[in-house]
Amino acid sequence: MNKSELIEAIAESADISKAAAGRALDAAMHAVQLALKQGDAVTLVGFGSFYLGERAARTGRNPRTGAEIKIKSAKVPKFRAGKALKDAVN
Repeated sequence: MNKSELIEAIAESADISKAAAGRALDAAMHAVQLALKQGDAVTLVGFGSFYLGERAARTGRNPRTGAEIKIKSAKVPKFRAGKALKDAVN
């Protein structure tokens, strides 16, 4: 399912226009991004949690030359599925 199919499903389920569903989805994704950027976790009970993980600095290799390169540490967004979502899928 891509974004336009998700918007269509939201519009049909909530009985709203596709434009309104698109704006709502964009607003929800923006709110999650802002919360993660501020270091907060976003928990949707029954669905799951979005949170930040930390990737440590490490040494890698350039596959073309074989030279060592230093890779900086980074914050990475992660998602942990909730029990209701896991049960719905299985």
